[in-house]
Amino acid sequence: MAQDRGGRNDRNKREEVDSEFVDKLVHINRVAKVVKGGRRFGFAALVVVGDQKGRVGFGHGKAREVPEAIRKATEAAKREMIFVPLRSGRTLHHDVQGRHGAGKVTLRAAPAGTGIIAGGPMRAVFETVGMADVVAKSVGSSNPYNMVRATFDALKNQMHPKDIAAQRGVKYSTLQARRRDLIGTEE
Repeated sequence: MAQDRGGRNDRNKREEVDSEFVDKLVHINRVAKVVKGGRRFGFAALVVVGDQKGRVGFGHGKAREVPEAIRKATEAAKREMIFVPLRSGRTLHHDVQGRHGAGKVTLRAAPAGTGIIAGGPMRAVFETVGMADVVAKSVGSSNPYNMVRATFDALKNQMHPKDIAAQRGVKYSTLQARRRDLIGTEE
């Protein structure tokens, strides 16, 4: 059997299960600095970490070697985790938009069985957060860093119906009954 050389597709599919967290390598960037003896290479890694139960974070790490950059990015991601409320543990409660720089994303709740319909960097975020059904569209920048940050901006704006009910001064059950009347019996 031929030795696996670790091409681009292998890097994007990298997934590790570390105790309770799953991490996905989203992007690796190689930069070169020209010095007297030739070129010095450096690597930057973008990693998304989540527990597949609603907690997710992303991190960026730079080093001279790829494994060290990935390790730094993973540690940074674990430090900067957010909680995303999920409906039935599989999708969003409501449609939401996010942006970062020139990158804009729209995330839409989807019925059961839809799956994750999203581009590469956004897909990694949804898989690590534990979302099973979502439809996402990115407009503008296709830079993985901007897409991930815009996705996190959108997820931070996601609110649980209990919080909305508390803000409005309405009972949660009343809010849910109104929702069922508007869209039918989805859940």
